[in-house]
Amino acid sequence: MRRATVVIADRHPMVLQGLASVLGSESDFEVVASCGDAASCIQAILTLAPDIAIMDAAMPELTALMNNSLSHSDSRPTRLVFFAPSEDCDLVLAGAPAGHSVLLKEMTGQAVVQGLRDIANGQTVVPLSPTDQAAPREQSPNPESALAVLTERERQIMRLVSRGLSNKEIGRRLNIADGTIKVHLHNIFQKLEIGNRTALAALAISQDDRANSAQDKPAHAGSDPVPGER
Repeated sequence: MRRATVVIADRHPMVLQGLASVLGSESDFEVVASCGDAASCIQAILTLAPDIAIMDAAMPELTALMNNSLSHSDSRPTRLVFFAPSEDCDLVLAGAPAGHSVLLKEMTGQAVVQGLRDIANGQTVVPLSPTDQAAPREQSPNPESALAVLTERERQIMRLVSRGLSNKEIGRRLNIADGTIKVHLHNIFQKLEIGNRTALAALAISQDDRANSAQDKPAHAGSDPVPGER
């Protein structure tokens, strides 16, 4: 299987090290350059022509250099991904050129990897802005109600997607064809009103965390006396 080549750029060495470590543990990615500034990132993209470039959205000079150096390359294969904290999401979404993806620094390593897999497969991954995320929570206070519309098979596929499995891997696990997996995913996306596997994986992980938290709570909190009290 061909590995997707990746250039990463961030001002913080620990972020670079973290991204390199996460992607280095995945068989379908290869980090070909780690850059601490915008100029070296642009040079790496022009020289290495990676499949994906993950760039620190907080580098103010990056957009100008990118426009000057890359805008005239019609055949440039690199997919550009802005890596940003959630509080800057609105600004990044407003300023990012059309067709570019955005990943959040608060995402888990698993969610970042899944997002990059979607991007490598030709999808554009853009998170909901904090403003957009507030409305659904008010309209649907019980997230379980959204998942209630899924069939058991669709729930199985959602869980496997959250573990980072590809369509082929899911098909082998469930003994169904790749085309059937695609149909199921299309139906899941429509039912849950989401647009990509990254959002689906994040939802599945969130539901697992909520279920685990519920299991950890005592059945009758506050009803038992504190040890030593009478």
